Amino acid sequence: MPQNIYDNPKFFAGYDRLRAENAGMNEALEQPALKSLLPDPADLAGMRVLDIGCGAGEMCRWLADRGAGSVVGMDISEWMLQKAAASSHSPVTYIHIPAEDASFEPASFDLIVSSLTLHYVEDISPLFRNIHTWLSGGGRFVFSMEHPVTTAVQGRIEPRWLEDGTGRRVAWKLGHNSDEGERVSAWFVDGVIKYHRTVATVLNTLIDSGFRIARVLEPHAVEEAERARPELLEERMRPPFLFVAAEASA
Repeated sequence: MPQNIYDNPKFFAGYDRLRAENAGMNEALEQPALKSLLPDPADLAGMRVLDIGCGAGEMCRWLADRGAGSVVGMDISEWMLQKAAASSHSPVTYIHIPAEDASFEPASFDLIVSSLTLHYVEDISPLFRNIHTWLSGGGRFVFSMEHPVTTAVQGRIEPRWLEDGTGRRVAWKLGHNSDEGERVSAWFVDGVIKYHRTVATVLNTLIDSGFRIARVLEPHAVEEAERARPELLEERMRPPFLFVAAEASA
């Protein structure tokens, strides 16, 4: 059974506070980059969409507001789905299930999105094959995940930043990149399990699953956020997230 860390009370409280205070990188970096890879509203109209790891449903509602015909959000966390349901509206449906256990009919969706979920999945190969099956021919799979330069060192190298004599961060330490597999580290609580795999593994697994890679991004924060929060400039020294848009073969 995959770890359900988001229903840990201490973790949930810390994560909820981070999002409420807009102190993370979701609005400053992750969401703008992910949305840039999605279809234009004119093309989104009427689409059948699946959101894997939908959390509190922000992306589901965003897609529905821009004309998606139907949106299914699924997540392993019961508590996150309770937040999603509290502010849900038609045509969004939520399902409580881990991504690894989900099952849909072939060609059920035109667009599948996943925001910062895949690094929690132990084996992405069967999931990518399933996603390809669930998509209609030419359908798009758009996802973000923690970048391998970030997951590589989790639980392996501390501190992760290299500092100069004044305590200023000057570089990100990188090691263990080829050592794929489980990483256990602390984020709000101890024992958070993620899975590291190289960029090559991610992209080649997509290709082997029948996808054509359309776009890859390794962005830094948007400039407006950097001006408001100068500490985000440090993220220009290493990509915190990897973004990929891929198209299913017809």
